[in-house]
Amino acid sequence: MSILLEEAHEALSKVLDPEIGKPLVELGLIRDLSVDGGTVKVGVDRMTSTSSNNDAIASELRAALETAGATGVEIDWGVKTLTRDIPADDPCPGVKNIILVVSGKGGVGKSTVATNIALALKRAGSRVGILDADMYGPSIPTMLGVMGRPAADADGRITPLERFGVKLMSIGFLIESEKTAVIWRGPMLQGALLQFIKDVEWGPLDYLVLDLPPGTGDIVITLSQRVNTTGAVVVTTPQDVALADVYKSIAMLKKVNIPILGVVENQSYFVCDGCDTKHQLFGEGGGEKVAQFAEAPLLGQVPMDPAVGKWGDAGTPVVQAAPGSDVAAALTKVAEEIADRASVMNASRTKKVEIDRSGGKNRHLPIAR
Repeated sequence: MSILLEEAHEALSKVLDPEIGKPLVELGLIRDLSVDGGTVKVGVDRMTSTSSNNDAIASELRAALETAGATGVEIDWGVKTLTRDIPADDPCPGVKNIILVVSGKGGVGKSTVATNIALALKRAGSRVGILDADMYGPSIPTMLGVMGRPAADADGRITPLERFGVKLMSIGFLIESEKTAVIWRGPMLQGALLQFIKDVEWGPLDYLVLDLPPGTGDIVITLSQRVNTTGAVVVTTPQDVALADVYKSIAMLKKVNIPILGVVENQSYFVCDGCDTKHQLFGEGGGEKVAQFAEAPLLGQVPMDPAVGKWGDAGTPVVQAAPGSDVAAALTKVAEEIADRASVMNASRTKKVEIDRSGGKNRHLPIAR
């Protein structure tokens, strides 16, 4: 029994992606289909390079094609990053995914998480950029060991700096020194942020990671109104004093309809030398509480490790400097989970998100009279 090309295509159209529940053909993950005698050759793209469902998908593909008459099946695996909705007026149309790293609380290691997940995605083969959106306290120049001034091309577009193959932009590259204060009001911050997004020559990227400032101010509101983001990653630490502010940031994300990809619990525990016991120095369960409130998964728990601060201060994040360490493995796993969640969310979107810009029914502070 032989198989025709049309019959092979029909058989493949019934095979679903296990993570999304939609046909691989509909998702655009089937390519280069050909038939040579009774053998079907087909290219299958996965949404991330770390997808763990390849064996199950291969089994279903072979079963479907053999039922349709194939005597042999050859699969060429590849990776295809699924894309956010990109409207005609998008400020950076070449960027497939825009990931916000947020926290209502300062000092929880948000910049550490942002830089390390960006480098982990790059090490997995993705094209990545980092935008330091914390105008008052830029950390990216120090954490990636980069100082310099971006140049402009003939069209006036800004060429980002690079480190470890990752494209970088920060207000820290434009001020006189790391001790210079940025004293700007809200409108200037918003203007600078939008210029960094639309006037920087990011080129084609799979992921642009934005390291946002703490709080629920102008930066996030501007992004919700002007940029179609893939989603936000919320960073917290376990203790209650951090959770109170993180809850506020989640409430804000929900209000402006920015999807929440998941929660990262940083500084979750400490393992001392010569001891396999996890010591929860700041309590436990905080990340789970935040994830439940966000109605999103807990993407990972990152342990405390002096190497993180050491390598960050040296300008080489721990994922790059010590990829075999436990903390680097935890951060790499978080990056993999983010990539999976981003692809699933992109594939699952069926309609354009409407953003509520009204400010709500009660626009005034509840002042007692």
